[in-house]
Amino acid sequence: MIDQQVPIIDLSPYFAGTDEGKAAVAKAVDEACRSIGFLVISGHGVDPALITRVREVSRAYFDLPTAEKMKLKMPAEKYRGYTPMGSEGLAASLDEVAPADLKESFSSGPFNTSQDDYHRGPHAGSFFADNDWPQRPDGMQAIWEAYFQAMESLATSLMRIFALALNMPEDWFDNKVDRHISNFSVIHYPPLSGIPLKNQMRAGAHTDYGSLTILQKDDAPGGLQVQTAEGKWEDVPHTPDSFVVNLGDLMAEWTNDRWCSTMHQVIVPPADAAGNTDRYSMVFFHQPNYDAVVECIPTCCSNENPAGYGRTTSGEHVVMKITKHRQFAAHDE
Repeated sequence: MIDQQVPIIDLSPYFAGTDEGKAAVAKAVDEACRSIGFLVISGHGVDPALITRVREVSRAYFDLPTAEKMKLKMPAEKYRGYTPMGSEGLAASLDEVAPADLKESFSSGPFNTSQDDYHRGPHAGSFFADNDWPQRPDGMQAIWEAYFQAMESLATSLMRIFALALNMPEDWFDNKVDRHISNFSVIHYPPLSGIPLKNQMRAGAHTDYGSLTILQKDDAPGGLQVQTAEGKWEDVPHTPDSFVVNLGDLMAEWTNDRWCSTMHQVIVPPADAAGNTDRYSMVFFHQPNYDAVVECIPTCCSNENPAGYGRTTSGEHVVMKITKHRQFAAHDE
């Protein structure tokens, strides 16, 4: 832990497998999740070369002509494909009125899933819909799928660390995330082409929806900020080869607000920003199984501290949130 609001935590003692190492990491994670709901992780085991490949192939995709990218514009019935500039407003997920966000993105979900009723039946909805891939650049699908698998593995480990931090068995979340409905998006924040509208952001102030988010970001101007308990906006530190992890709303509900899902935003670069303000973020939104029941974890409530939320499921919650933030796309059609 360091003397700042967003701590940097080395996960390598957990992966070493000793009881002492796991307990130390779990304690540090619990402190971060209680205080701000954000942490920067090192020692995660993800190959830096894979991170570089994803960033390079994604940059090549966003460099394509808009008309070519629009061939895979995200349809209303599934969260897959290209989302053009001005199509989303994340602040709307909290019922806030603000201009559309200054970003474009491409999104994918689970792949090579079973053809059984759980994954393809009526209750599955579009959670396991097929991914759509562009013809260019070469190799994008294979590189993205390799990264998706790396994020699946890291997210599973983080959920196990979470269980230990909450004084639950290490595998307590395993059967709630083994058929997860996570989404992986690369978000491109282009340089400003004019003066932004009043209150316009690259990504408006919002909380994330699911269990946790794993973000790999660059260090271009106009970056990620988190709102502290005092209401101040603080830049999230950039550390090479690290990931930013933050909690989502479902984890706050699961823990009865012992842990916090914290407001964050991506600001526009200052008018006098030097150098290239092109920004790319690689974001894995981890979402538990669609039928995972979310209700207070036993160690997070008592007679003196009763459960403050009702019962929901992962699928119901994420559909509600996504519907709100996509309202800009609906207005444009």
